[in-house]
Amino acid sequence: MRYVSTTRKQDQDRDQGQGQGPDAAPDSTPAGVSRRRLLGGVGAAGATGLVLGAAGGAAGYAATRPDPPTALTAVGSTEAMFHGKHQPGITTPLQARGHLVAFDLVAGAGRKEAVALMRRWSAVAGELMAGRPAAGAADGPGHDTGIALDAGPSSLTVTFGFGRTFFARTGLTSRLPAGLDPLPAFSSDQLDAKRSDGDLWVQIGADDALVAFHALRAVQKEGAGTVKVRWQMNGFNRTPGATARPMTARNLMGQIDGTGNPKPADEDFGRRVFVPASPGTPHAWLEGGSYAVVRRIRMLLDDWEKLPVDHQERVIGRRKADGAPLSGGSETTEMDLDKAGPDGRLLIPDNAHARISSPEKNGGAAMLRRPFSYHDGIAEDGTPDAGLLFVCWQADPFKGFVPVQRKLDRGDALSPFIRHEASGLFAVPGGAAEGEYVGQRLLES
Repeated sequence: MRYVSTTRKQDQDRDQGQGQGPDAAPDSTPAGVSRRRLLGGVGAAGATGLVLGAAGGAAGYAATRPDPPTALTAVGSTEAMFHGKHQPGITTPLQARGHLVAFDLVAGAGRKEAVALMRRWSAVAGELMAGRPAAGAADGPGHDTGIALDAGPSSLTVTFGFGRTFFARTGLTSRLPAGLDPLPAFSSDQLDAKRSDGDLWVQIGADDALVAFHALRAVQKEGAGTVKVRWQMNGFNRTPGATARPMTARNLMGQIDGTGNPKPADEDFGRRVFVPASPGTPHAWLEGGSYAVVRRIRMLLDDWEKLPVDHQERVIGRRKADGAPLSGGSETTEMDLDKAGPDGRLLIPDNAHARISSPEKNGGAAMLRRPFSYHDGIAEDGTPDAGLLFVCWQADPFKGFVPVQRKLDRGDALSPFIRHEASGLFAVPGGAAEGEYVGQRLLES
């Protein structure tokens, strides 16, 4: 994924860290005032404590100020590309804010309506990711809510996927890939059907909460009359720049999460994550795409936090302070699964989460985990409804997620402290080329 940034250091920090659009001015904006100059003027106004008036005040200030405007900060200016071989939001570094939303087509909507919807969604996503206003078809040219006014792109990504039921409802069952076969049941599942699956799925991520919500609102508005929301989940990660140096993100258990992810530099990264070409087959439309498994995993934090740190570390198989394996070294040191301590016991226990989920113990099965944490308040019994919005990417979920989850299901020491409450599986097409919309190769095949 290519980024546009004000500084090379920011790009490097994002690549190494965490595991890894703003609106137009109101109609009264004076002619000749660029969006970037307007943003810079407003930023400078905030820095000096100037309080601006109603609509048009900021534009007037920016237009008349004699000195150069202040540039957007590095976090606000980073931009992910909408067009490309793969959709954004897959290999993009973890983002600070996220929304996961599933939709179902309304009664009477079919392939024709789906084509029009994907055209609208793709157009809006492309504009917002470029830092331009959401001039969507729903409300006429130039309409925008103004939610993210003054912000830069903030690494916004919008990613689209199709669920198994989408194919029957659009008359495309002959194009249904085997990778969308239903996931097997797992003993740790306590799934809520109302918060699982869906015809279409949208993942939104950004490094600014208002930019992310702005995109969510635009997607919802463009879908009105064609789709209805089935479920929505909101998440967060550490904000870029919040640590003294780039670091892998932590989850709500306090554990560093994502150390064992496959890296884009790995020789087999593409084979593991993206669907290969299959010209002339009914599934050729999925080339360059991926499969997303989405799970809402509640963490039983009250129980977890009662454990001493050394007990937590044995459950995970890694040190809590720095993510290093219990067999020694640093976070990036390969686990020595055979290393024993002076007492003869394995340093990384047989049922440690890191051991059971490692590719070495799963025939090389691997997936690119790209989650968000979530917190949906305090339950009546006083326990936090919090945990992980687990999102993993792979070329085939039955060679990635399923074998690993089956093994975890049979004896993971972490299982007593988590509960899988929702699940979804979606086929995510490859990226759209210039002039195309996402899913065009499927919907027009």
